[in-house]
Amino acid sequence: MSVNLAGVATSGSIEEFDRTTSRWGRATMSAALLLSLAAPIYLVTFVDLGIAPAMVWTAYFAVAAAFSVLWIVEPLTYFPVLGPAGMYQAFMIGNIANKLLPSALVAQATIGAKAGTKRGEFAALMAICGAAMVHVLSMLIFVGLLGTWLLSVIPADIINVARLYIFPSIIGGVLVQLIVTVKQPRVTIIAIVVAVLVLFVLVPMVPVLAKMATGVVVLLTAVLAWFLRNKSVEAKQGPLVN
Repeated sequence: MSVNLAGVATSGSIEEFDRTTSRWGRATMSAALLLSLAAPIYLVTFVDLGIAPAMVWTAYFAVAAAFSVLWIVEPLTYFPVLGPAGMYQAFMIGNIANKLLPSALVAQATIGAKAGTKRGEFAALMAICGAAMVHVLSMLIFVGLLGTWLLSVIPADIINVARLYIFPSIIGGVLVQLIVTVKQPRVTIIAIVVAVLVLFVLVPMVPVLAKMATGVVVLLTAVLAWFLRNKSVEAKQGPLVN
């Protein structure tokens, strides 16, 4: 990607970057999908495991019933922060909510880049690359080389407590970072109120919505935030062209 004399990417180079990202992003995601399905398809088709096609479809719809809402919610939630290129990377790598998204938010906040801008997208890209490298090196050292030894010296009580609180602590940190980065008190209050009402009022009244609670919260928050947004502040800030 070319840059001008001021070290800023030109519009032509950005357009070329977007085209290249879309082309190779689709290709690599398609290849990853085929590779991930190759082994199960081979086992079901050519190995006598006693698995009938009806059993496969039953298992698929059982999983879809529990997680299909995330197929829509996660892309809508992550895209404003990560951008198109970051989305390809994130869904290829995984651990988005507890690793890649926090890394992108910290990188954007550090350099003062707004989410939804090209500068913010490039910051997210570099952060995701760094997070992936740190993750791989950490896995090699602390799991591959020292994993068994570490488990033998850490008390069982500490391991049990870590399992219970590690995920809420990570998500809590992401939530605080996101609130500080976005700096939208009105939207933050709307999101908290909607989440509380859905989880503690709507779901107990309509238990069938329990598995779709996350999607309901995200969609209601997005709609209410749009209609209740501070239009005067939005007009002063102007479009996101950072």
